[in-house]
Amino acid sequence: MNNEVVVRSVLSTDIDALEKLEANTFDTDRMSRRSFRRWINGEHRAFLVATLNDKLVGYNLIILHRGTSLARLYSIAVDSEIRGKGIGRKLIEAGEKAARDADRIDMRLEVRQDNTSAIKLYESLGYNRFGEYEDYYEDHENAFRYQKRIRQFDPSHWQRPVPWYRQTTEFTCGPASLLMSMQALDDSLTPDRSEELQIWREATTIFMTSGHGGCHPVGLALAAEKRGFEAEVWMSSNTPLFVDGVRAEKKKHVMKLVHSDFVAKAKEKKVRVHYREVTQQQLTRELEKGGIPLVLISTWQLDGRRVPHWVVISAFDDHFLYLHDPDPEEGLQTDLDCQYLPIARNDFDRMARFGRDRLRTAVVIRKK
Repeated sequence: MNNEVVVRSVLSTDIDALEKLEANTFDTDRMSRRSFRRWINGEHRAFLVATLNDKLVGYNLIILHRGTSLARLYSIAVDSEIRGKGIGRKLIEAGEKAARDADRIDMRLEVRQDNTSAIKLYESLGYNRFGEYEDYYEDHENAFRYQKRIRQFDPSHWQRPVPWYRQTTEFTCGPASLLMSMQALDDSLTPDRSEELQIWREATTIFMTSGHGGCHPVGLALAAEKRGFEAEVWMSSNTPLFVDGVRAEKKKHVMKLVHSDFVAKAKEKKVRVHYREVTQQQLTRELEKGGIPLVLISTWQLDGRRVPHWVVISAFDDHFLYLHDPDPEEGLQTDLDCQYLPIARNDFDRMARFGRDRLRTAVVIRKK
């Protein structure tokens, strides 16, 4: 007899065995025969089964959400008579590969708080707890929420190492990104909070939609130039930036003055400013030549908020641009999750625009 566990795609002929396994595994929250049939014949999913000696002994169902980089482990079951043989681990690893092949970046799942063996398995596979659902299951048990980055950066695509720096305030993503780029070009530099705040003071727009102002692309370029680096700016608009998000006319007036001052100083310092959209080809070419691009994005696809946010493009390959994000999402991301964060190229083009006027802007930092 062949005692090797085989993981394969589900077949329509598996439905009887799946229904039997489900009944023997779960007392509540069972998938029905109708649900199994629907998912077997469905799209936007990875449905895998494990067999041992041609007997179905496990399955996992992964939903591949359309329009997002997320995959979700919807259901997993292993025959109770042969648990402890690594079948669950093998199913999850095969499911992660299927999700990666579908260009998904993160996998999420829910697990009963009292299912300690499953929790131990998920955590050993690198899943991080980030939330909780109360009264989630039919028997009113709560669920923990877990997530894992399943697509990792391939070092063979590493144009140059980029250090990571966490912004220390909610409004200093621009200075944090500039500090990362400058340290990538000069590893003798040591970023610190004092320098982060000083750059913000030099580059801030003063006001923004709410709270403290963010950083103007020309302001960041001037801060880099002041510190001995060469900087070049692309802006898709030649009008004052971000003023449409501010209602008060007095604040708009201040922001317009700041914009005009930055533009005048850039001309004086001979910092090149291009009033046109920057392309992916230009950004990747700059990386190949040794520059480090900073790009303003909208955080909508990252956290559901439409907030302007500066990030660093740290690498690229044929399918993805990789970002260093200075602002980890609380409870959801580790520091490592914010380094070489993969963004599909199509998603990046949508992400790298902000506001009603679809502003697209970038700053490239180079050694002089």
